[in-house]
Amino acid sequence: MTIPPGPAERLTIYFGESDRHHHQALFTEIVHRALAAGLAGASVWQGFEGYGLHHQVHTARILSLSEDLPIVVELIDTTDNIDAFLPQLDDLAFDGLIVREPVTVVAHRSRDSAGSSAGDPS
Repeated sequence: MTIPPGPAERLTIYFGESDRHHHQALFTEIVHRALAAGLAGASVWQGFEGYGLHHQVHTARILSLSEDLPIVVELIDTTDNIDAFLPQLDDLAFDGLIVREPVTVVAHRSRDSAGSSAGDPS
């Protein structure tokens, strides 16, 4: 699904890489749920260092390797689609933060549509 240019929302979910859902990485579960819900896309980022709710620093520095580095999942879609997706996070137990913020989509395109205008689905 493509997002038309204009107002949209970014849903950002912060947690640790050790978080799991039924023995599967939590970020994998979130990405698969977003795909099944028809959201336009999802990205997962691994951080080098960070802390959260419990104020314990997790770092990738060589002398203090952590097994719980920060993970960020970003989803961008329309307000209606984000509204519909949010309940899918309710049964996922993790320490983390979920942030929702307005964004403006400038273009959502593929290489296949390089010659067409941003809003033209052809």
